[in-house]
Amino acid sequence: MNEAYDEKRDFTTLEAWKKCREVKLFCYSIIIPSLPKEEKYNLGSQIRRAAIITTANIAEGYGRFHFQEGIQFYRIARASLYELKDHFISCQDLNYISPDILARGKTLIESAKITLNGFIKFVQSKTK
Repeated sequence: MNEAYDEKRDFTTLEAWKKCREVKLFCYSIIIPSLPKEEKYNLGSQIRRAAIITTANIAEGYGRFHFQEGIQFYRIARASLYELKDHFISCQDLNYISPDILARGKTLIESAKITLNGFIKFVQSKTK
């Protein structure tokens, strides 16, 4: 059995998933409620989609049989973190969120990104 995947555990035990979940919850509890009504379905839907994709792709990647398949899903999750960072910046540019909220969001994203990059490197090391 592959060491990176343990049948006694699941994706919810992964630190990368936990960090992305924090980002997702921040989006839903802080960012999206800050948007004006006219942005709830435009920018809001983009933020919701990117936030959900981060954890969903880690879950799907963890469930894949081959390491390389999993890595591809983890990379998609990482790309969604970058997308969220851009959306947060847009929210601050449009005065929907304060600079302090932007800073908190960037900190959460950076922490998730670093953890996810470490996990990707760990899984890649198992393919050699």
